[in-house]
Amino acid sequence: MAQSYDAIVIGAGVIGAAVGLELARGGRKTLNVDALPAAGYGSTSNSCAIIRVHYSTLDGTALAYDGYFYWKHWADYLSCADERGLDERGLAVFHDCGCLVMKTQQNDRLAKVLKTVEALDIPHEHWDAEQVRAALPGYDLACHWPAKLMTDADFGAPTGGALEGGIYFPTAGYISDPQLASHNLQRAAEAAGGTFLFNKRVVEIPVSGGRVQGVVLDDGSRISAPVVVNVAGPHSAQVNRLAGAEGDMRITTQALRQEVVHVKAPEGLDFEKNGLVISDSDIACYCRPETGNHILVGSEDPDCDPREMVDPDAFNRDLTDQAVTQAYRYAQRLPALKVSQSPKGVVDLYDVTEDWIPIYDRSAIDGFYMAIGSSGNQFKNAPVAGRMMAALIDYCEGGGDHDAQPLRFKLSNLDHSIDCGSFSRLREVNQDSSFSVLG
Repeated sequence: MAQSYDAIVIGAGVIGAAVGLELARGGRKTLNVDALPAAGYGSTSNSCAIIRVHYSTLDGTALAYDGYFYWKHWADYLSCADERGLDERGLAVFHDCGCLVMKTQQNDRLAKVLKTVEALDIPHEHWDAEQVRAALPGYDLACHWPAKLMTDADFGAPTGGALEGGIYFPTAGYISDPQLASHNLQRAAEAAGGTFLFNKRVVEIPVSGGRVQGVVLDDGSRISAPVVVNVAGPHSAQVNRLAGAEGDMRITTQALRQEVVHVKAPEGLDFEKNGLVISDSDIACYCRPETGNHILVGSEDPDCDPREMVDPDAFNRDLTDQAVTQAYRYAQRLPALKVSQSPKGVVDLYDVTEDWIPIYDRSAIDGFYMAIGSSGNQFKNAPVAGRMMAALIDYCEGGGDHDAQPLRFKLSNLDHSIDCGSFSRLREVNQDSSFSVLG
């Protein structure tokens, strides 16, 4: 006899584990199934896990600001008075260092960002150049836009003028161990009655009469459920094809290869203790502190950087010149930075949509739902995305027509309701997006 659950979640990354937790807390008998050995073992494990509140859209910003409070009060969200009582590995630590976003010509000196954060009453401070240099000793604010590859003859040469400063958001930081955060969510879901199954790949998603029936695993096991949720990260498009759910989708997903480089902070700069999360569109880089007084540096996806869509089961995991380029771009701000020609770092995948805004939605198949296209800029939103997906599933399974009348989802930590239609598979490409990792 086939096993039976109320809901199956395909994926146990940070968002999949959060969806499993919220569905279990809602009273459903849940199963998270993942092809990898542990929760958060895939692309989540290599996430920079930055917690920030600036986005290009109002609903995206609201979602992120609501999410900040879950990370700030992580133990409370997980409902554990004793962290060892919940997770034998302890709890993930939120480093509440704040985020500095540079005012640049490319982001219109943050005019759009300011409009959204002021509408939501998000704390922020305007820092002038002197304040930036006080917080980041040795910083050079010369303008370098447009961003270039190292092969460009003008790479590294200032292009005239200097940045006037930036906006500091105190409600920001990072998680240093994203895989542990996923494991925490797994343990919380298990405490709520959820089950996790690892090292098992979904190979078939049966559909009958327009409704999903469950899943078939690579060992031949058939597991039935009236609800299946695709949270498969870079494999999300493959999972959608298994269910035959792509037919009406205007927004789709692809696996995008990305590199993040690890560099040692310059002598005399304790970036691990005093550093910030930084977004700087003039040099097309973002960064955050890392243990061992390192700095993680990623690309903000300027036009010159390659966008390599790949097979999520077969891609180059070795660093390339792109990683060295990112390190040198950041050295334009920190001239004392020593850049190795054989740097350390990570290569992994984002699951991205055409506008880099995720799909949190139902599908054309009854009972089949999607929380996809979320890699790169949605780690921070995992707890609230889990709650929103649980509410969406309750709404649709209760007879709500989400396509015609999208769910309005009330956030927990601010007076704002999300129009969940803004994350629909049926939406047009959102021209307000940054069309980059910034969301």
